[in-house]
Amino acid sequence: MIRREHKGERGQREGARRDFDQKVIEIKRVTRVVAGGKRMRFRALVVIGDRRGKVGMGLRKGTDVSEAVNKAVNAAKKSMVVVPLQNDTIPHKVHMKYKSSRILLLPAAPGTGIIAGGALRGVLELAGVKNILSKMQGSSNKVNNVKALFTAFGKMKSVAEIKERLKA
Repeated sequence: MIRREHKGERGQREGARRDFDQKVIEIKRVTRVVAGGKRMRFRALVVIGDRRGKVGMGLRKGTDVSEAVNKAVNAAKKSMVVVPLQNDTIPHKVHMKYKSSRILLLPAAPGTGIIAGGALRGVLELAGVKNILSKMQGSSNKVNNVKALFTAFGKMKSVAEIKERLKA
């Protein structure tokens, strides 16, 4: 007997579905000046993650807060990145710059915890990093700091990639 999949089950086995935790990093009221006055909208910066190395970020606007958050969550699901983790920390030191924001990420020994402030702490928690030292320098803009962190995640090499590079 052939079992047909329903529309919602395509490509997903039982238990294979990933549930992501979400964290709203920032909600801002933004305006646009038009002929009749000002049009007000809301901008939401949302980060989602599975706490096992997969994390995504979304920045979207909507006419009300819930619409902006929902749009940002959908955008975050489309921009997922994998963070190479080793022993609940990152594999190597990373220094990254995005616009005027600079961040420094250092691997930490087990038991250190997440030493991070501002917007970085929430992103690192959702990424599944349990031990890390970090420093934000330059701008305190949450959007730019989160984008710098995601750029750093993209530049990180896994332990296997580092070993391959050292052999060559």
